[in-house]
Amino acid sequence: MKYRLVMDRNIQVSRLDRRAVEDQEVEIVERKGIGHPDSICDGIAESVSRALSQLYLDRVGKVLHYNTDETQLVAGRAAPAYGGGEVVEPLYVLIVGRATKEYEGEQLPVDSTALAAARDYLSEAIPELEYGTDVIVDARLGEGSGDLQDVFGEETQQVPMANDTSFGVGHAPLTETERIVYEAERELNTTYHDDHPELGPDVKIMGKREGDRIDITVAAAMVDRYVDDLDEYDDAVEDVREFVTDLAEARTDRAVHVDVNTADDYEEGSVYLTVTGTSAEQGDDGSVGRGNRANGLITPNRPMSMEATSGKNPVNHIGKIYNLLSTRIAESVTDEVDGIRDLQVRLLSQIGRPIDEPHVADAQLVTEEGLDIDDIEEEVVAIVDEELSDVTDVTRSVIDGDVSTF
Repeated sequence: MKYRLVMDRNIQVSRLDRRAVEDQEVEIVERKGIGHPDSICDGIAESVSRALSQLYLDRVGKVLHYNTDETQLVAGRAAPAYGGGEVVEPLYVLIVGRATKEYEGEQLPVDSTALAAARDYLSEAIPELEYGTDVIVDARLGEGSGDLQDVFGEETQQVPMANDTSFGVGHAPLTETERIVYEAERELNTTYHDDHPELGPDVKIMGKREGDRIDITVAAAMVDRYVDDLDEYDDAVEDVREFVTDLAEARTDRAVHVDVNTADDYEEGSVYLTVTGTSAEQGDDGSVGRGNRANGLITPNRPMSMEATSGKNPVNHIGKIYNLLSTRIAESVTDEVDGIRDLQVRLLSQIGRPIDEPHVADAQLVTEEGLDIDDIEEEVVAIVDEELSDVTDVTRSVIDGDVSTF
């Protein structure tokens, strides 16, 4: 096995001892849409995180210690009906974590900031869900540890120390199946939804590729007040199926088959009809970190970190920074270096070390036939080194909302 070791940042480059995922016989990919209960928790946690970072920067000029990555959702009860039903029992969201509430004698409005951020996020992501009646949001943010409260100052360019011994994983380029799954959910929840309000934001997509056949299974929550009867519901399902089929076929030459709402039983009248557009209204609970990884996908063909990325402090919390950074590194390398068919990046921290000096930065790759790692390893190492040297840009991008964490 050929590898390259850079002593100052311990960067290793080696051949990945497996076939590229695109060449494997079976591939499985999943994405939980923004209205899925787990994604709701991710979205709220991350929105609260950004709001707290901005609060601290505005009030004291630096990001203080906090984490909101334990947010939970308890499902409600609803009575959907064609033409419009009602929420019988509201959803309950609990924002859980730690935050610095006082700094140098000044009280900081942490809880009210968190609740406002959650309200704004829900209003945008799930507009059919009425805040305060259909969903109740509560904040239970305990005080942060005193020795962790001052972790980063905007007035300095110091690189923070890692808060934990942990790791992050990223990969690139996306396979055809991964791109289809990711882009289908995003298109359904943006361009498609603009013209089809009956489609709720709770869209889950599962992709399976066996050889050269890709099967896509879509679970799409329909909003009852935009659907008058079973025939209209059936038309809505068929519209989604045709849209995803067209999208997939435009991105692959492989055979494609799409199914939508396969649990529906028309004879029994049991269909995926909702009041608010999310399964969280009836029996489907949610938690931060149970859904999409930092790149927006769940990819069992590849290594993944179990860390929840959303809601963690973006300054020195490795569970957030290294998952985002490893993905950025993988994308940068494959964008700039020709001949790489599959690349996975693993970043390991050691508590107390500067976050730009990982315990190891491991880049493993599959190259095109005829291309030796010796031919590209210097380029790969240089890009990894450059991305690590600019690690604090991840923090800025997260606070500014320029990067998605799920």
